[in-house]
Amino acid sequence: MAGEPQDDCLFCKIVGGHIPATIVRETETTVAFRDINPQAPTHILVIPKVHHPDAASLAAAEPGIAADILREAGQVAEGEKLDSYRIVFNTGTGAGQTVWHAHAHVLGGRGMEWPPG
Repeated sequence: MAGEPQDDCLFCKIVGGHIPATIVRETETTVAFRDINPQAPTHILVIPKVHHPDAASLAAAEPGIAADILREAGQVAEGEKLDSYRIVFNTGTGAGQTVWHAHAHVLGGRGMEWPPG
């Protein structure tokens, strides 16, 4: 069920403290941690503590928590002293989503080309 922790979800296990992560920030509704396969010098994931499979379903069900993700992404960037950065939400396999728990990638510390990918 959406919103409830999923036994087979990597990010739910991180939220529950069952899998270690290098956490950089935590709020009542979010957790931010370093990506284990960084694509930039700074690559931090910001996830909601509630389970939703992607950003669109999170925003539809819990818009306040979706806003928390964006606010925390900005706080992460500030904490990492990034003057420019990218926030990415991948939705679907074709877009590169590999963990079916909504999450934002905060990427910075190098130039970002456009268009991406």
